[in-house]
Amino acid sequence: MKAHYLGHVVFYVKDLERSLAFYRDLVGFQEVGRTFGGQAAALTSGRTHHELLLIEVGEAPPAPAGRHLGLYHVGIKIGDSLEELRKAKAELEQAGVAITGMSDHTVSQSLYLADPDGNEVELYVDADPAVWQRDPAAVLSPVKPLRIS
Repeated sequence: MKAHYLGHVVFYVKDLERSLAFYRDLVGFQEVGRTFGGQAAALTSGRTHHELLLIEVGEAPPAPAGRHLGLYHVGIKIGDSLEELRKAKAELEQAGVAITGMSDHTVSQSLYLADPDGNEVELYVDADPAVWQRDPAAVLSPVKPLRIS
């Protein structure tokens, strides 16, 4: 067997509408529909039937801070240029979303932030694909600070 690509991510969320305001209204996924009696929503970027499923569970204990087993973060490609990343940064700041990190990974450039439930989200743009096609090990390059205004 050979994996083709990561198909979708499912998050349990405290408040579905609050999470939709983030993933649909701010990040730009399109809502496909609701299930589980309206307690869950499927979202897509248009690449496939759904890439994200949000299931409302209400109050639940938060994940422990720092390193722990389980999901670290989810990466969402938002464009192909640093200009698109700059625009996203400005939109996030205008919406009051704190950016917790900015990194140049050689093969991509990223912003890091938390969703309404504290899950870490990486919004990124890819560098020229020739970088990793020419040298697949470039994905393991040391992370450098990213400075965009």
